[in-house]
Amino acid sequence: MLGQISNPVVAIAVSRTMKYIPAKNLHVSTPTWWLESRFHFSFAEYYNPANEEFGVLRVLNDDLVKPKAGFGTHSHRDMEIFTYIVDGKLTHKDSIGTSETLGRGSVQYMSAGTGIRHSEMNNNDSLLRFLQIWIKPDQRGLKPNYGSRVFKKEDRHNKLQHVLTDFKRYENEKDLGEGVIPIHQDCNMYVSEADPGVNQDFLLAKKRQAYVVCIEGKLSVSDSVHLETRDAVEIKAGKTENLPLQFKADAHAGAHFLIIEMALE
Repeated sequence: MLGQISNPVVAIAVSRTMKYIPAKNLHVSTPTWWLESRFHFSFAEYYNPANEEFGVLRVLNDDLVKPKAGFGTHSHRDMEIFTYIVDGKLTHKDSIGTSETLGRGSVQYMSAGTGIRHSEMNNNDSLLRFLQIWIKPDQRGLKPNYGSRVFKKEDRHNKLQHVLTDFKRYENEKDLGEGVIPIHQDCNMYVSEADPGVNQDFLLAKKRQAYVVCIEGKLSVSDSVHLETRDAVEIKAGKTENLPLQFKADAHAGAHFLIIEMALE
């Protein structure tokens, strides 16, 4: 029911620096016959004032869209919106004239700014799965913009691929149309598709925090928390010391995972 708190216990403290979010604690939304979504934070009919966001990460939805269906034309404003396609093909159309279809491992992004209208459809015969991610921008009233990147598996295979970063790292804050995607926020996103048993190191700098999602397979984080498919973990470094992390893919299942890194609140 709209306005009620669902799944009030979302994060489970594992250590001083980590909180584990099991997939079973995510709110599952089935508002229509063609859509099944899992919400990591308050969204739509799921309202929980204790779980509205993590730093500048406002929305992370794991969406399953049935064939020949999807999100009709609707509007957004003042949000940086990203879609990471896991399986199937996503067809995008918007009010600034963009139309394209993207597959597994691709990323589409929008600076909704002063307002943009778009649709996201599954026009194919197979199930579509994607992660919808909203980041709060560092300013309001930006000019609307859309772009995408078609990444290949080798770009993320057994390594952390840098997908998103802060526009301020670029001269004149210009999107070059290739490589790392610039966004209007001090935030980074990494993705990896690791073979069984592969270890990868990541240094979470002091005064930074990260939200990690195991998209597929199983993942161990510094031997402190063990994630299965759709599980997540909040990680916070200290204010004075960096936090070294190790991501180890399961010995049998491997791991496909996402890291969203940002300033510590």
